Amino acid sequence: MLSRPEPFLRELESAIPDRPFAVRFWDGRTLPATNGAGPTFEVRSPDAFAHVLLSPGQLGLGRAYVSGALDVDDLDGGLEVMERWRPPELERREQVRLALAAARAFGVRRPPHVPKAELRLRGRRHTVERDARAVRHHYDVSNEFFALFLDESMTYSCAIFSRGAETLEEAQRDKLELVCTKLDLREGQRVLDIGCGWGSFAIHAAQHHGVSVVGITLSEPQAELARKRVAERGLSDRIEIRVQDYRAIDDGPFDAVGSIGMVEHVGSSQIDAYARQLVRLVRPGGRVLNHGIGRLRIGDPEAGAFTQRYIFPDGAPLHLSRIQAALERAGLETHHVEDFRNDYAETLRHWARRLDDNLDEAIRLGGPERTRVWRLYLRGARRGFETGFTSVYQVRCSRPIGARRSAAPTPQSSRPGSDGAAPRRSQAQPVQPSG
Repeated sequence: MLSRPEPFLRELESAIPDRPFAVRFWDGRTLPATNGAGPTFEVRSPDAFAHVLLSPGQLGLGRAYVSGALDVDDLDGGLEVMERWRPPELERREQVRLALAAARAFGVRRPPHVPKAELRLRGRRHTVERDARAVRHHYDVSNEFFALFLDESMTYSCAIFSRGAETLEEAQRDKLELVCTKLDLREGQRVLDIGCGWGSFAIHAAQHHGVSVVGITLSEPQAELARKRVAERGLSDRIEIRVQDYRAIDDGPFDAVGSIGMVEHVGSSQIDAYARQLVRLVRPGGRVLNHGIGRLRIGDPEAGAFTQRYIFPDGAPLHLSRIQAALERAGLETHHVEDFRNDYAETLRHWARRLDDNLDEAIRLGGPERTRVWRLYLRGARRGFETGFTSVYQVRCSRPIGARRSAAPTPQSSRPGSDGAAPRRSQAQPVQPSG
């Protein structure tokens, strides 16, 4: 309970004279919005202020929300405020008055614990070991949790609504068939699926196009469910699911290679090695489809702090130009590039709605912290596509006949190197999804 709330509320009201939102404290006192509208942020504990003061910006606000110390009655409206509203510049004396009022109101407190759902990876980025740890953090929430918001095919990448689909299931089938069409799959061909997820593309390609597929993932629970789904459809003789890093594949060539929602996790330090590996793994004349998220604006940071700690550690969507440069340097010839930015925004809208419809079960499976992480993430990721921070691209390439095969990339874990200087961070930086 606030011991002296009135002086603090007066100082807060004076410091933020223009408020397109309201603030309600745990004792019922409310600082109203000055425009008579907007979301209401509910401060449930002084820990909310402590998180924000200790880590100003997106990370502190995210910690306060994930921990439950801060809530908002309209999550979409709250994200819009965070993106568009800019707090006023406070002079030093105003900062001191506000801090003193807060200290009198809250008393002396220990710093709050960081939510258990947060992960901060150590060591050099994009080694085989660190990439595997990042994937486990993302998927260890359980297969059942993801099933609450994905479609029945368990496709965890952008669906395509722009070709007439009305339901998420239809849109995902359209996407899977489009990938097969772009790869020009023929019966009897051998196909590689990099980042196979729960096997949706592998199953669709084998069932409807008569190919055999090797799918790889770094998540053992994901691979187990994918194998089960393959067996239930009687496709075990045509689909092999492996837990394997893309850098470790050595049994090519394949007639076609699909990489769906994987390239945004490769990183700038490994993108050229990734492209060389694609060339090594596809036969001369074979096709490659690279499907992934790209940043749109030069100068924007790779990812927000919330995404890095809670969703995709080390995830870093690169600009399409950088990905294309790597593919071309490796010897691939580009034939077609297509973006699906609006389709991914609609996909995320469906996912967020489905998760909200299963909120009690989500909390049972993932706990309250992880559930709050995902409710925030799905909406924040959607706004990234809506506001022009990110898009998603399908790039269809081929390996020219007679082209020289690229040398095998040196595993990152066995050589020096890093991603270089840390990118600039932004308070309103969107979170980003997988492809």
